[in-house]
This record gives sequence, C-alpha cells and structure tokens, in this order.
Amino acid sequence: MKIRILLADDHPALLSGIQHDLAAIPTLDVVGVARDSGELVGLLQHQSCDVLVTDYAMPGGAYGDGLTFISYLRRCFPTLKIVVFTTLDSPAIVQELAKLGVESVLGKINETRHLISAIHAVHAGARYFPSEISRTGSAGHHRNADEGLDLTKRELEVVRLYVGGQSINEIAEQLHRSKQTISSQKTSAMRKLGIERDADLFRFAYETGIATASTPSSETDASPE
Repeated sequence: MKIRILLADDHPALLSGIQHDLAAIPTLDVVGVARDSGELVGLLQHQSCDVLVTDYAMPGGAYGDGLTFISYLRRCFPTLKIVVFTTLDSPAIVQELAKLGVESVLGKINETRHLISAIHAVHAGARYFPSEISRTGSAGHHRNADEGLDLTKRELEVVRLYVGGQSINEIAEQLHRSKQTISSQKTSAMRKLGIERDADLFRFAYETGIATASTPSSETDASPE
C-alpha cells in the first residue's frame, strides 16, 4: 500500500516541484496540496493521509502558522505523521517542534531524496532530525557511516535502498537479484544489527547516517554474499 501524503507550502513553484518529484516514487501517493493553513485543515478534515509535509511559515491562513499551527495540528490530528520542510535553521524552533511530537524537521536546502527518505522513515515509526546531525558534524557518535557495521557490501546496499523507499521487488529488479536473495540479505542485516522491526531499521539508518550515504554501484550478480 502506498504512503498517502498531503503537501502544504505557500510557494506554488516549490509545491509543484515537490509534488512532481514525489509522484515519481512508486511507494508514495500525493493525495492533496494546500497553500495555507486553512486549505490544509480543510483537506485533513475530508482526506485521509499518512504523512503531512508542511512548511513552517505560511502566513495568511485561517489557522495561522508556525508553532501555533503545528500545535493545533497535533491536538486535532494526533495520529498524523508530520514532516516540517522549512528554510528556517533555528535549533530552538527544532527543539520546540520535537516537543510537540513532530516526527521530522528537514531543511529545504536538502535534496529531494532526503525528503523521500524522511517520509518513509516517519511512516515506519522513526523520527528524523538531520538538522541536529549536521550541527554535530555527524550522525551521533559515528564519524563514518559504515564504521563498525558488521555487514557485507551487499547487505549494506540493500539496507540503504530499502530505507530509501524501495520495495523488496524494486531492489531485486534494480540489482538483478532474486526477491528471495534481497529478502534474505535484509533479514541477515537486521539480525546482525540486533534489529527486529522495520521502524527500528529506519531509525538506526538515520541515526548512523547510512541512509543518506551514497550507495555503491554493484555488479549484476544474483548470488548472495
């Protein structure tokens, strides 16, 4: 089942660009767009969605914007997963958003692939705050995304593609391996990492930085390592 997404931003060109990029991802379904808080609340009252991607500052709407509006969304739509996509770079605001229960805060300077990854992460139950990662210079205590990981090259490749939003079938097709091989490599990686749930795999991937590290190209070979 696809992840249903609502987009909200008061910049039409940016909104259109994000919608276009997300529409190309087979696991995502943009079910509505809004340009201010009033339009967004109207959509939320009539359209089911899994993840909301919203700007922080959208002046002029009936419900305001900023922390006041995010707090309203949290009270009225408590199960909604929220990704705040913003140009603001304020640690204090990020902390307040985290206190309100926002699952992710992502800067608009990031490439769209990071937004796509964040959507999949929060949908799986993880939280993603790369602004905190960038301020510490790395993800947590890991200086190298691969450092200390007892995974084979192919297991790491499968994990990166999976947390990037691709399904087992899509990964198998891309890497020219069988679905059984890809599934086994994902399972093996999770076992080595001591992870049982997909949500924890997403969380681990973002905390260590392996989710956003580049994925090396692989040779066409269906045999597992």
